[in-house]
Amino acid sequence: MREPNFDNMLKVLERKQPSRPTLFEFFLNTPLIERLTGEKVAATWGSVDYKRHNMHAYHKAGYDYVTINTGFGFKRADVHREKSISLNDGFMITDRKSFEAYPWQKPDEFDYSDIDLLAKELPKGMKFISCCPGGVLENLISLVGYDNLCFMLLDDPGLVQEIVDAIGIRLARHCEIFALFKSVGAMISNDDWGFKTQPMLSPDDMRKYIIPWHRKIVQIIHKSGRPAILHSCGNLEEIMGDIVDDIGYDAKHSYEDTIIPVEDAYEKWGSRIAILGGIDVDFICRNSPDAVRERSRKMLKRAESRGGYALGSGNSIPEYVPQEAYLAMISAAME
Repeated sequence: MREPNFDNMLKVLERKQPSRPTLFEFFLNTPLIERLTGEKVAATWGSVDYKRHNMHAYHKAGYDYVTINTGFGFKRADVHREKSISLNDGFMITDRKSFEAYPWQKPDEFDYSDIDLLAKELPKGMKFISCCPGGVLENLISLVGYDNLCFMLLDDPGLVQEIVDAIGIRLARHCEIFALFKSVGAMISNDDWGFKTQPMLSPDDMRKYIIPWHRKIVQIIHKSGRPAILHSCGNLEEIMGDIVDDIGYDAKHSYEDTIIPVEDAYEKWGSRIAILGGIDVDFICRNSPDAVRERSRKMLKRAESRGGYALGSGNSIPEYVPQEAYLAMISAAME
């Protein structure tokens, strides 16, 4: 097991060369956490004890940080869950009356004590990378419903702006609170923006409603002296210029081979923004551990002299990802 050193992650986020190959992952899964730690996880997901197990799993796997999500969250309706959920299920706001009736809580009313509690046990050299309870667009769609949002953009754009502002100001405050903790070394703004072929909203609507709040959130993160990472799925080709040059994110995470392979993304944008992960989840699932290891080695080699890259999956490691393939991927960084 190698010694963690968060400076390596910082160098990646600054588009510099880390002292050794560096890993990045948004989240793992419970069986994998149990395998990495050798301990049974009986705790409920999201509890302090679960986060403790997760922290030790990241350490054992060779990461220089662990992601943490705690404190504020938006109240959401119960939705029917199978393998996926509908973007039209569970909405709570349909008009101005329901907007005003929605229980808009403030981040300061929530408990963030998990951070200090776990920081006492954080392995030497590691830091937390905080993430949000979804982003501006994700929460907008969750509260309004995707089809409803499309109609509302035409019927009542003023109400859309008010809902967006109510979401954005709370996420911005959430980041301000995280900035108070010295154990937090960087922040992820996680907000899925796109489909396979395009953003969920038109580029003009993204620039009108969503991007201004991301700009403010990144300003808050940068003001605290920390790098800002965007985790966003989908085809964002039309607004990558906004992500890099306008909003000012330091790194982008989430890539799919069917949209743009990470190798191509690195060549296209790696000189302007750090590229994180990108070994396609479908590729990891469908190919042999040897093939996964070889692709991971080649990606590390590609970035070896230029920096600005950390090895990981294209999105995250859900339970259906074969553990041997995941272990083959991270082994490329250990060699």
